[in-house]
Amino acid sequence: MRIIDAHCDALYKLQLAQRGKMYGIEHLQFKDSPSLDTNFNRLKEGNYMAQFFALFLEPNIPTYEKWDYLLEQIDLFHSEILAKNPDMVHIKKWEDLDKLEDHQVGAILTLEGADPFGNELVKLRQLYREGILSIGLTWNHANLCADGAGEPRGGGLTLLGKEVVKLNNEHNVFTDVSHSTVNGFWDMIELADYPIASHSNARALCDHPRNLYDDQIKAMFEKNGLIHVVFNPPFINKDSKEATIADLIKHIDHLCALGGVKQIGFGSDFDGISYYIDRLEHAGHYENLMNELLKHYTEDEVRGFAYQNFLDHRPGL
Repeated sequence: MRIIDAHCDALYKLQLAQRGKMYGIEHLQFKDSPSLDTNFNRLKEGNYMAQFFALFLEPNIPTYEKWDYLLEQIDLFHSEILAKNPDMVHIKKWEDLDKLEDHQVGAILTLEGADPFGNELVKLRQLYREGILSIGLTWNHANLCADGAGEPRGGGLTLLGKEVVKLNNEHNVFTDVSHSTVNGFWDMIELADYPIASHSNARALCDHPRNLYDDQIKAMFEKNGLIHVVFNPPFINKDSKEATIADLIKHIDHLCALGGVKQIGFGSDFDGISYYIDRLEHAGHYENLMNELLKHYTEDEVRGFAYQNFLDHRPGL
């Protein structure tokens, strides 16, 4: 069964390694470096159809350097992921997913936090031309568009943030709510034509700011949005560094009970997490999750979670 995964941080790791700031490693090979949860060989082992690659910058990077850092990650996407692995195919339009051959894996660029373009919408338009297909306005901190999930003020979208959501709509780009505040979430639900939670779980089961309350979950489903469950143990079991596949399935069960069986997917957060679900430690282990899900759900439902729900809810369809 093919897999579409809506979030990983491989580009962030590749950049850290290139700059000599990761475990003393100067360079990582995307094809097979064991330090990458989502290296090419593991994507193939996991039978991936497509992987979303987030552009993410640490908040302590000086504002005047952020755009250059972002361009460096985009360059790594092209030079390390695409150029050196011919079976990785850049998905620049949603219909490109339908053209993938069985041996190919789609690579989708996303932006996690609007900080790099600040208030310069000309830069945002450049990112659309680069093929960015999903944008989360924040990471955990505040920026010019909105407050993030870790900002105590908990504010919603600014006027600039609302303009970005409207531009996302015009360009058939997802607006990602996964790192939003509660107020920001409701602003986005009101404005976004294509909402997605790329890597969030149910707050009723794990009370963490990165998870969604039941009323938010219902609003996502009513808006035809997607919720992709995340594999990070602290977002699965409160205040825990450990989780099992059964624990993750409890979140899927909860989302299904709220009406989302056709709108659930996966957003592992591989390469962005420090703790792992047992028997789901990297992209090559997806079969373990599929096998457990098939004990609880029909094959059609599991196929939906794996990739079909996403294909059915792509922007512009």
